[in-house]
Amino acid sequence: MITARQFGPLAFALVLAATWAPADADTTDVKAFETVVVAKTGPHCTDDKNCFNRLHPAIQPAARAKPGQHIVFETRDALDADFNLESKSEDVTAADLNLVHPMTGPVFIEGAERGDVLAVTLLDIAPDEYGYTVIVPGFGFLRDLYTEPFIANWRTSRLEAVSDQIPGVAIPFNGFMGSVGVLPGEPEVETMLAREAQLAQAGGIALQPEPTGALPAAVCGANGSHKDRCLRTIPPRENGGNMDVKQMQVGTTLLLPCFVDGCGLFVGDVHYAQGDGEVSGTAIEMGAKVTVVTAVRKGLGAKVKVPHYEGGDQLKRLAPAAFYATTGFPLKKAGEVPPYVTYLDSQKIGPLTNLSEDLMLAARNALIEMIDYLVNEKGLSRQQAYVVASVAVDLRIGQLVDVPNYTVSAILPLTIFRE
Repeated sequence: MITARQFGPLAFALVLAATWAPADADTTDVKAFETVVVAKTGPHCTDDKNCFNRLHPAIQPAARAKPGQHIVFETRDALDADFNLESKSEDVTAADLNLVHPMTGPVFIEGAERGDVLAVTLLDIAPDEYGYTVIVPGFGFLRDLYTEPFIANWRTSRLEAVSDQIPGVAIPFNGFMGSVGVLPGEPEVETMLAREAQLAQAGGIALQPEPTGALPAAVCGANGSHKDRCLRTIPPRENGGNMDVKQMQVGTTLLLPCFVDGCGLFVGDVHYAQGDGEVSGTAIEMGAKVTVVTAVRKGLGAKVKVPHYEGGDQLKRLAPAAFYATTGFPLKKAGEVPPYVTYLDSQKIGPLTNLSEDLMLAARNALIEMIDYLVNEKGLSRQQAYVVASVAVDLRIGQLVDVPNYTVSAILPLTIFRE
């Protein structure tokens, strides 16, 4: 035991030793990992050398990273918009869809070659304090039913998102990368352009190269070196991209086939939360800081030809504690032609009231039933209900064998509702 008489000299000795000892940083300054930051600069993608919104192998790397290093992507919202908490529905129609989607990168991964697979593990998503969900006329799963613009502005934190436009609803934070992928190679670009042009010629929806607003301008813009060969970022493809898979949560590992040396990893279009289906056309869209770590799996591209992903208990954390669900079957009124098959110009579909093995129609009907429930039981307007469905309702396949009527369920987590 130290006596009072002994304490004085001991304290003096300790102070003297501290004076002589070198000054150490506290634990905050201890760095365990090497980090490469792909920074966001300027208000919009056009002001940022680390941002692009088209896909082509001629796009040069914004940074280089080694496998095992942490890569921080500072990302922009999907529309590269000027929306804020005061934005109104009429502001939606002013959005320039030629700017979709601004991507951060690409990053050259050292040691990765065409034919390899890039394993990308999501470590963290730091959300901005603002996000939005919009209904854009002419876009979305029920675009024939929702023809007026709408916006919900969300205040976001790592806990939940709330919106003055949808009072009484709080959406928990389940962030993920809406778009993440690698650059396609020259053979892939040719294949993708050819098949999408063929679909467009048949009357299907397939966006062709559009130089207006395209970045980088030197490659994809009006006077760009490959202006007619740059792919739009809206559809996902074999290289990943705009997959919008909410199960790719923090802790999961995405496997991407590499089509160019260095792979050309990019990230963007981060979602604060989304229902399976993203039915209004948008989730809770936001900018964010995304941290990933990569590994190269040599030669695995012969087996992994499209994106795969793996993980642990992430899907359990997405499961709701309480839910209400509706179901849908491929039924319709006589004379109706669902919008997704109008390009087929089939005279058979119109008179039918039951389609065979049609998951799209089953999903559409399950969603409409859920919107009716939200309107009738929760007091939401139809636009509010559509937005809630887009950010929180999961469309799930029940069965694919009971011909002609496949089953789809729409599952609503009841825990999002507040008094």
